[in-house]
Amino acid sequence: MASDSSFDIVSKVDHQEAENALNQARKEVEQRYDFKGTGASVEWSGESILIKANTEERAKAVLDVFQSKLIKRGISLKSLESGEPFASGKEFRIVSTLKDGISSENAKKISKIIRDEGPKGVKSQIQGDELRVQSKSRDDLQSVIALLKGSDLDIDLQFINYR
Repeated sequence: MASDSSFDIVSKVDHQEAENALNQARKEVEQRYDFKGTGASVEWSGESILIKANTEERAKAVLDVFQSKLIKRGISLKSLESGEPFASGKEFRIVSTLKDGISSENAKKISKIIRDEGPKGVKSQIQGDELRVQSKSRDDLQSVIALLKGSDLDIDLQFINYR
């Protein structure tokens, strides 16, 4: 067992980079001419991100600005979960959250993909909100990484602790 190679599959968001992206988006929204006088803003609201504007289109435009800043900061949009714009008084709001960790159903999906389509002799094990993948062959682990990068999952995956 000691000769096995392994790596961990995680889905983490760098919260400092997300904070930087939010600050950049807030500055751009405050300075852009087309957002003047529309009450447009983007800010943290506890663990979620609250986007406000006076029309639904403006709220979607602010969300678009925030998404572009996340991409520039290297955060995948698969990590951002945004709701539909809803009216709240005289303004429209969008509540977004950053997904951190792999949920149990997604972990089971990933494990099933590895079991069904991956090389024989590769074992995957769910450990809380991450997965450990083990094999005797490092080449098999490389092919599992390539398989998961190519599969269409709705979460952002990182591969860490490759040894």
